[in-house]
This record gives sequence, structure tokens and C-alpha cells, in this order.
Amino acid sequence: MWKKIRVLCLLIILFSVAINAYRDQNQDWSKPIIVMLHPINADGQVATQNYIQILNLSELSAAQEYLKQMSAEYRGQPISLYFQMGRELKQLPPKVPEQATLLDTILWSLKFRFYAWKQHESADGAPSVTLFLNYYDPAQTKELKHSTALQKGRIGSVNLFASKKQSEQNKIVLVHELLHAFGATDKYDLATGQPLYPIGYAYPNQKPLFPQAKCELMAGHIPVSLDKSKMPDTLQQTLINEITAIELGWKK
Repeated sequence: MWKKIRVLCLLIILFSVAINAYRDQNQDWSKPIIVMLHPINADGQVATQNYIQILNLSELSAAQEYLKQMSAEYRGQPISLYFQMGRELKQLPPKVPEQATLLDTILWSLKFRFYAWKQHESADGAPSVTLFLNYYDPAQTKELKHSTALQKGRIGSVNLFASKKQSEQNKIVLVHELLHAFGATDKYDLATGQPLYPIGYAYPNQKPLFPQAKCELMAGHIPVSLDKSKMPDTLQQTLINEITAIELGWKK
């Protein structure tokens, strides 16, 4: 009797995992998308804390409109996406291992999922994606570690600067990681950081090819020559190309 109950419980768990995995890889864009944002004072600085205290969702209105506009170009109608500011968290997400082996990556992924599960409260509801925003004082940290997001689990750890001057760059990083959570892949050379041709170009058929006026969001840089590129100043200097739209399920 007890053996049958244990087997039934296991089947229920496996079914739940399968349903969640299917949901994470097959987003229904006709339904509203809620993106929960949890700010974190990642360096413990007073300046960082002061910045977190004045965070306002209105600053992300441009990012929201950008995603609506981009999605409408491929779907014929915009997605319904909303950012929601969650409570400030005190515990940092597990750091992504550098030069990691496959085992290291798997262990980190499990730790990150467990971290996200522990931070969740009933008041958070059931957001489509949860992003943990790790803020750093630019006076103390000149360069941020790479951010990351998982499609299976729809969670992300995003490293940002606690500075109004960096707000435009922050938006680019945030939206980039958000799209990772929906299946979009990086489109730059991991060794050099340069956009990959043609998948990492905003206008791969442009003649002459250089300089490009915008960057593909998942490539992160605007190509100005075969081996040189520059960071976009604003989200409006980026676009989502057809390949990324297919990965997201916006285009077939």
C-alpha cells in the first residue's frame, strides 16, 4: 500500500516537472507576462542602498514599450508585458562559476533554482519571470560580472550599476537577460565579445555592411568593422532580429 502511494507521489512530481518544463519552453504570448523584479544591495554600500530606495517602475516604461513594439513587428500585435517591483532581498543569488565545467554549471543551476524557490513568498503571486537585480556602486565596482538567466525556471541574476547615469545601459542588460529567460540565445563570439555574422547583426544584408546603425539585442554591440564594435547608448539603438524572434516564438 505504502509503495503504491510513494509511486503515485513520484508520478505526480514528475508530471508537475514535465508541465513546468513544457510551459517554460512554450510561452503563450497571448497571455499577460508579469516580470517580477527583486532589487538587492550586492556590495553593501550606502550609495547602493540609497539608489535602491528611489527605484521606480516608471523608469522601465521605455523597456516595456520597446518589447511591445518589437513583438508587434513579428506577431502583428504587441505582447502584454508588465514589470512588477518586488521586495528588496538581502541574500545574493549564487554566483555564476567562472571557467566552469559542465558539472559546475549543473550544480550552480540547481543552487540558483533552490535560491529562487527559497526567496519566493505567496505575496509574490505567480510571475512569468523573476529577475534578481544585483546593484553595485560604480564608484567601487568599475566592471560588472556577466549576468545570466535560465529558461527552465524563468529566473535570472542581473548585475547592474546603482547609478542614474547608467540607467540606459541597465535597461539593455535587463531586457537582454529577460529574453534569455524566454529562450533567446547570445549572438556574439564568447571569446572576443564581437557580434556573430549574420545572426548577431541588426542589418546583415546592408551594403556596405559597416558601420551598422544598431545592434541586435542578443549580440550586445554595434558592429563598426569586421573586428570592432561599440556598446549601444540606449535600448532604442538595438533591435530584435528575425532569428531571435523565432527563438522567442514570435515568428514561425
